[in-house]
Formats: sequence, structure tokens, C-alpha cells
Amino acid sequence: MAVLVNKDTRVLIQGITGGQGTFHSEAMLEYGTKIVAGVTPGKSGEEVHGIPVYDSVRAAKDAQDATASVIFVPAPFAGDAALEAIAADLNPIVLITEHVPVQDEIKIIHAAKSKGIAIIGPNTPGIITPGAKQKLGIMPGHVFSHGDVGLMSRSGTLTYEIAAGMTYAGIGISTAFGLGGDPCVGLTTVEGVELFKGDKDTKALVLVGEIGGDAEERAAVYVKKEYDLPVVGFIAGRTAPPGKRMGHAGAIISGSSGTAAAKIKAMNDAGIHVAEKPSDVARILKELL
Repeated sequence: MAVLVNKDTRVLIQGITGGQGTFHSEAMLEYGTKIVAGVTPGKSGEEVHGIPVYDSVRAAKDAQDATASVIFVPAPFAGDAALEAIAADLNPIVLITEHVPVQDEIKIIHAAKSKGIAIIGPNTPGIITPGAKQKLGIMPGHVFSHGDVGLMSRSGTLTYEIAAGMTYAGIGISTAFGLGGDPCVGLTTVEGVELFKGDKDTKALVLVGEIGGDAEERAAVYVKKEYDLPVVGFIAGRTAPPGKRMGHAGAIISGSSGTAAAKIKAMNDAGIHVAEKPSDVARILKELL
């Protein structure tokens, strides 16, 4: 079993003929991802890495029975691309693009939630299920090994670093995904915990957060009330000055809200084992498991 992506997931790439779409679709194919179609308006009939290209998501889905989408469309047009995927009932939809206009993000999230569709992102490295050899996104697949620990993170590079540390320690991953670094994202931290709670093959969870917002505090409350399995947390940005953006658009603190200290306290209060540095995550997991 896995979260959102499994061996039966059939992927289409929106924006496959662009530089990023072409590059990362090849890497996904090499990993084992079942990419069945690409979409670029006006490019119907072409192929990229042997993948047929269609003018619309609907045409691609009907022709190739696609079930999920990865979007490599420039920010000004990414909102319309996501809405097209939502209209075609693809699930999940992985929105790699960053700097998507906030108004577009709100429209996308509202449309997806009204249909029960999971939007991963915007501004995400994607999702990976190593046991199914399915990678929907831009993460380096070789640092992820198959196992029974779920991993979700607001930081792409920290996801890779922690996953690599886990693999080196002999700890595998059921599914890992990036929640996205923008102020508005589709799949929330609490919803992510809920998904892993429903996966019988996930025996522990790693939650990687960062300063800004209250997503981690909300997740900590949920974990305390609803989640019985071991959880290890890490919060990035402990030394960030208030009011200063650090990395992601969502990583901004104001006053005492969204600080690393507040998030760490919430996690500790919920019984989450908080690592001081990324390399501690694997060590703590070894002790817990």
C-alpha cells in the first residue's frame, strides 16, 4: 500500500515539451514512473522520449487512461493548467511550478477540494513511492529506498537530505512528498498526516517543517489526538530573524507567530520527537523502531 501514488498510477506531464518538462520526464522514466502522455497545446502528434503529446488533458486522459498529472507549466499559465487537470478528475495533481499567483492558487485549491482531489504544491519537488518505482516530480530518486516510514516536508532539499540519511541508516520510505513552499498549498500538513494514518504499511512518520504559518502546530494537535504511531519532527529556520523571508514565500515569521520555537514546543507537547539537525532524524527513527 502507499499514499496517493502506487504501481497503478498512470501519469501525464503538462508542459512536457518545455525544457523542465522534457528533462524531468526523462528522469522519471528512468526511475520507473509510468508516464503515458504529455500535454502541450498545439503540439499534438509529437513525441517526447517516446511519450505521445496531446493538445489537451482531456484528450490525453481519454487516449491513454491517465490518472495523475505533473505540471511543469510557467507560473502565469499554471493555474489554468491545474484547473484543466481538475476538470478531467486526475488525482493527484503535482504542481511543481513556483511563484504561481496567489489568486490562482486559491482558485485551484478550492476547485480541487470541492472534488476531493489532492493538489501537491505549488512549489513542490513532488511525490515518490519507492516500492512502486513511481516518482512524480523532480526529486533525486536514488536517495529514497523502500520501507515503512512516511516522510512529508515543506522543504525540497531537506527532504532529499533526510531521505538520504534514512537510506544510509537502513530505514526505508513508504511514500514521501513535498507539501510546497508557497503561502497557499493544496495538501495541508494535517491532511498529510491523515493520509499516512490510513496507510497500514506506514509504521512511523517524519514531519519536516519550517518557520512561517501554523501548519506544524495544527499537525501537532492532530497527532496528539489522532495519531498513535511514532513521529519524528524537524523545524528549519531556528535562527531566522522576524519579518525576514527565508527560502520559501511561506517561510516568514511575524512576532511570536510561526517561529521555530513555537513549532518545536507544539511538537514536543504532542509527543513528537524533535531532531535538532537533519542528521538526527535517522538516529531517532532507529531508536524508536
